[in-house]
Amino acid sequence: MLKKLAKIKYLPNNFKILQNGDYVICAVSGKQIPIEKLTYWNVDLQEAYYSYEEASIKRNSLD
Repeated sequence: MLKKLAKIKYLPNNFKILQNGDYVICAVSGKQIPIEKLTYWNVDLQEAYYSYEEASIKRNSLD
């Protein structure tokens, strides 16, 4: 079970944990993303995405 929200700085090919936690929140769906499964994010917007689907939705909404 996920317990604590992490604070993260998203970088181009990695991320830096600023405040320890178990998960982050998807900017599109609001789903909890376990840190160990975090794969998709936007460096410019500093947002995480649950999957490629949410990342695609966000990218298309910016066009």
